[in-house]
Amino acid sequence: MPKVSVILVLYNSQRFVEPVFSALMHQTHKDLEIVAVLNSDDGAKQLLQEKFPNVKVIEPGSNIGFAAGNNLAIHQTIGEFIQLVNPDLILEPTYIENILKAFTDPRVAAATGKLLRYDFEKMLKTNVIDSTGVTMSKSGRGRDRGQHEVDSGQYDNAREIFGVSGAGPMYRRSALEQATYNGQYFDEDFGSYWEDVDLSWRLNRKGYKNIYVPEAVAYHGRGTGSSEGGYAQAVKFIKHEQKISLSVRQLNYKNHILMYLKNTPYIHPLFIGREIVMFVYLLLFKPSALKVLPTLFRQMKTVKLKRAI
Repeated sequence: MPKVSVILVLYNSQRFVEPVFSALMHQTHKDLEIVAVLNSDDGAKQLLQEKFPNVKVIEPGSNIGFAAGNNLAIHQTIGEFIQLVNPDLILEPTYIENILKAFTDPRVAAATGKLLRYDFEKMLKTNVIDSTGVTMSKSGRGRDRGQHEVDSGQYDNAREIFGVSGAGPMYRRSALEQATYNGQYFDEDFGSYWEDVDLSWRLNRKGYKNIYVPEAVAYHGRGTGSSEGGYAQAVKFIKHEQKISLSVRQLNYKNHILMYLKNTPYIHPLFIGREIVMFVYLLLFKPSALKVLPTLFRQMKTVKLKRAI
């Protein structure tokens, strides 16, 4: 039975601790080491010590973000496989057992299950899809496959996918070691958002596979997702954009450009067109988001070096 290192990066997540960690304790695969990285001091540590004393707690001392938080924990764990769990993701009991089955193929580097939405206000599972893996368009737009659709079995076949969402992926440690840069598995320039798709793309470029396993089911609260209908339904897109905080909008804008430039074999005209439209939209309606451009230009200086990974 392989050892699986389960990692959660928590930030203001105390209200999720009991249901999320209780689900981990009921996994049918038992050889687990569970680690919580606390990016905030909101009472989660005390709750973990009281309710889940076997969980190893790592305290960076500040909010170091999703990428750095997971990197820190991966370096301090020993499992052959690494299971990331968002702080608002509730795993069904057989999630880890089922997702491990994908790794019988040595070329599989990462896998994800079927993630459905969870309503934490009502403490209720839903049949609305959150993610069945990540797709990538020629324009550089990554999307969670099936997001917002009602699950009626349309994604019940296992298959290779472009990438895995960072909400509940499992990784083969030896594959991650082949895709690091300066000891970083997730690119810490990203902080949060798009770092999961960036890693999936890097693993693809290394010749590995990302796999979707429908038998592995979990339920996700989901903070930020894509707009329902995407760009094709402008009104819904704009309403969705209005709900996004400035910091998230800036990270989304900066990081999707970094991800694309780091990994694409060539710059597709559709990417250029999409970026022109997005820049004009932000300039007219959300100019504060463009304050992230100096950071983007500074971080782009290392893109060539990172492309070699």
